[in-house]
Amino acid sequence: MLVVAGVGMAAVLASPATVGPSWAQEPAVCDKAEFENAVDEAAMALRDLNNRNRPAFQTRLGALKEKRGWSDDQFLKEAAPMVQDDRIAEFEEESNKLLASIATMGTEGASAKVPDCAMLEELRRLMGVLIETQASKWAYMFEKLDTELAK
Repeated sequence: MLVVAGVGMAAVLASPATVGPSWAQEPAVCDKAEFENAVDEAAMALRDLNNRNRPAFQTRLGALKEKRGWSDDQFLKEAAPMVQDDRIAEFEEESNKLLASIATMGTEGASAKVPDCAMLEELRRLMGVLIETQASKWAYMFEKLDTELAK
């Protein structure tokens, strides 16, 4: 999760306690490749998050199917609420908005004549929010599934 760590480090480096008076600050320097790398890091972090959570979630879904004695057809119907409900739709809607913003900012930043370092920091912040949103979605889905398994 380089993305999250990068955002945290940026916040520490930018805090008033560490940078001194504003007149003493050097202008931020960034380049176009950093925008492309930032978007790639977000994609990698999302893949890692999904790759860590998907197998355990599928295993628990299988355990629920077995515990309830569902046929394959029943399983598709009965397990749907574990992966589709209003709250999950909200997570997905928020994620899609963030992804659109990230893609736009990444493209604009990489194609700008003069890279905007403030935009790069905002891009990284949005990526952190995206990762947090998806992690929250997984936590919510696991909680729902664990509740059903406990019954």
